[in-house]
Amino acid sequence: MRLAIAATAPLGADVLERLAENHDIAYLLTRPDRPRGRGRRVAPTPAKEAAERLGVEVRQPERLDDAFDPEVDTVVAAAYGLLIPEPVLERALWRGAAPIERALMAGDAETGVSIIKLVPELDAGPIAAQRAFPIREEDDFGTVSARAGELATELLEHVLPEPKLTPQPEEGLTYAAKIGPEDRELDWSRPPEELLNRIRALSPHIGARGELHGRPVTVWRARIEDGKLMPVEVQAEGRRRMSYDEFLRGLR
Repeated sequence: MRLAIAATAPLGADVLERLAENHDIAYLLTRPDRPRGRGRRVAPTPAKEAAERLGVEVRQPERLDDAFDPEVDTVVAAAYGLLIPEPVLERALWRGAAPIERALMAGDAETGVSIIKLVPELDAGPIAAQRAFPIREEDDFGTVSARAGELATELLEHVLPEPKLTPQPEEGLTYAAKIGPEDRELDWSRPPEELLNRIRALSPHIGARGELHGRPVTVWRARIEDGKLMPVEVQAEGRRRMSYDEFLRGLR
């Protein structure tokens, strides 16, 4: 099939690379380059980096307007991150992402992937395919995202080009809000399991923040020992990532 891909984040880049193995990718639709990292240098999105490796044309509009013409029968949208106008939705767009951070923060035992048809209401479109998978104790955003990308591609192969759509139920739905600055903060008075889930949900792409021994740090990995949260990998402001033991030695 000849497809276009709308993607920005690493999950979308993963879906792009997997679909490119079996389909003709007309172009990638992604967000404009933005400053990233500590140096705030303008850098391409992860999906754009993948497209350039594959030799796929890249398009980066600041926003989509009603005049946008997909030029292909199907656009797969996976972790794109821009609002898609209703007139554009009527021309055939699909989405393959999941609110991974919120599932990990909530301590859910499983998550999954749904392939839906986009409609104006947020994530309310009919379902073409859906499958759950367990969240393991050692999982974080990175590992769950990789499995979700693999599963999303597998499901898409089954439903394209003739999807059979089933309406979503109107009850039992939850909204996975965008991650904000307050979601990154670690309150050490909270239960250790809650803190660990927050750290897992934000690693390795965002990072949970807290204060250790009077120093502001980002905590990338942790574990629970004897009922207490033990940092495993941390990063002090302006420093590289390091083991917690190395961080303690630096304090001494």
